Amino acid sequence: MSRHRSHQGVRQVPRQRQPTLSQLRAFAAVAECLHFREAAAEVGVSQPALSGAVAALEESLGVKLLERTTRRVVLSPAGERVAARAREVLDAMGELVEEAEAARAPFTGTLRLGVIPTCAPYLLPTVLRLVHDRYPTLELQVNEEQTDSLLDGLLAGRLDLLLLAVPPDAPHTEAAHGVETMPLFDEDFVLVTPRAHELAGRTDLPRETLRGLDLLLLDEGHCLRRQALEVCREAGRTDGVPAATSAAGLSTLVQLVAGGLGVTLLPRTSLHVETERNELLATASFADPAPSRRIGLAMRAGAARRQEFAILAKGLREAMRPLPVRPVE
Repeated sequence: MSRHRSHQGVRQVPRQRQPTLSQLRAFAAVAECLHFREAAAEVGVSQPALSGAVAALEESLGVKLLERTTRRVVLSPAGERVAARAREVLDAMGELVEEAEAARAPFTGTLRLGVIPTCAPYLLPTVLRLVHDRYPTLELQVNEEQTDSLLDGLLAGRLDLLLLAVPPDAPHTEAAHGVETMPLFDEDFVLVTPRAHELAGRTDLPRETLRGLDLLLLDEGHCLRRQALEVCREAGRTDGVPAATSAAGLSTLVQLVAGGLGVTLLPRTSLHVETERNELLATASFADPAPSRRIGLAMRAGAARRQEFAILAKGLREAMRPLPVRPVE
C-alpha cells in the first residue's frame, strides 16, 4: 500500500507547516490597516519583521494573501477568506487566555470597562471606590463612549464589560445579539427648567406636560436623546422635538436651559453635579409612575468571567443604594 493512503484507501494530504499566532496577528493587522507601516505600529514590530511574518504565512498556507503595489495593499480573494478566519482564531485564543486567568484568580488582571457619557461622571466615583476597596488587584481601564460604539467594542473583544442604559423589559440574555445584561437600578427622569419657569418646583407633573414644552436634547447618537424622545411619545407628543439646538453633553445642556432656551430631561443621578450649584436652574418631578430609565451591566453572552461580573453587579447594587435610585435584583 502506498504511504500516501490510509488503511481505508483514502489519500492523505501531506501535512503542511502550521501557521504561528504571530504570523496570524501580523496578517490580521495588515488586513485591517491595508498598510504595512501602520500595521507594524499596531502590532509593535518592525516593518521588515511584519513583512517576513506575512510572507511566512503565505508560504505555510500555500496561497497568495496580498496583492502589493507601490501605493497600496489589497487583499486577494483568498486573503479575504483567511483574514476572517485569522480574526476568529485570535479572538478564540484571547478568550482562552481570559478564561484561564479568570479560573486562576478572579478579580485580578485587567478589566476593560465601557461607560456611556450620561453615567460616567455620576456613577464612576461609586464604581471606582468599590473596585479599589474590594478588588485591589484588579486593574480597571475605563472608556467613555456612546452606546453603539461600546456595543461594537464589546462584541469585537476590545471591551469586557459595559455600564449603560438597558431596556427595562429586555431579557437578561440577548443571545441573538451576543450580549447578556444584568440590571443594576432604575432612576427617574426630572424636568430641569429656568428658575423663573412656571413649572419650577412642581412635584406632581403629569407626563402630558411634555407635549407643549420647548425640550432641549443631546446630540444624535446619545441613548439619552432616544430615551427622552420615547418619553415624549409616551406622553402623546406627536410633533417631534425641534433639532435647532442640541448639546454634546449634559453640562452644556443645562447651560442652555439656564440661558432660557428651553427645558430638558435629566436622570436623577446627574442632578447634584449638573444643577444644584447653578442658581439659574430649578427642577420639577413627575407624578408616579415617573418616566425612568434602567442602568445595567452588559457582557458578551457566555463570557468566561460571567460569574465574576455577576458578583460585581451585586456589589454595585449595594454600593449605589445611597444614590437616588431603585436597585433591581
